[in-house]
Amino acid sequence: MARTMEPLAKKIFKGVLVAELLGIFGAYFLFNKMHGSQDFRQTMSKKFPFILKVYYKSTEMSGIYGIRELDEKKWLESKN
Repeated sequence: MARTMEPLAKKIFKGVLVAELLGIFGAYFLFNKMHGSQDFRQTMSKKFPFILKVYYKSTEMSGIYGIRELDEKKWLESKN
């Protein structure tokens, strides 16, 4: 019985590993896209504000300050 489960366990492990790698690369792509484009951050603020909050927190924790304030200032100016 244990021998028949080994191929299944290997397939499940490989699937989980692929899903993890896709998640890591997806997060990296999303972070770079947000870091490079203020317009994309504005889109994210409308559709997924919780993701934008995580972005702001991660940049502030890494020592990059002022992005949130610059975004809010530009977005308020564009409304007026």
